[in-house]
Amino acid sequence: MKKLLVFFAAGCVGALANSLTVWLAGDLGIASSFGVAIAPSLTANYLYPRIVWGGLWALLFILPMLQSKLLLKGTVLSLFPTAVQLFVVFPLQAHKGMAGMELGLYTPLFVIFYNWIWGIVTALTIKFAR
Repeated sequence: MKKLLVFFAAGCVGALANSLTVWLAGDLGIASSFGVAIAPSLTANYLYPRIVWGGLWALLFILPMLQSKLLLKGTVLSLFPTAVQLFVVFPLQAHKGMAGMELGLYTPLFVIFYNWIWGIVTALTIKFAR
């Protein structure tokens, strides 16, 4: 149970880092300079669901793979929320086309990068919590 609590909390920290990165890239115009229309406002409504989902996704860290290579594990596990975002959320819920292509040609690359940040920060938080 302690392990799951650490994983969930670490995922929340990773999701906060991810969410702040997405917001900052939008606020500074980095995403729009690449033609990607992702620029959320920094509000509780934006942060809360992402932090909770980040904690839930982090429960995947319980899987017995790459135990000695935590950063690689974070990178690999970040592909799961990336796939859901690109192939479920964007096309079916947000109606932004497969892989969010209606948001811009480079949208998939930004999503991969943003979720990689979640995976790495989550892995580092787990490492420092041990």
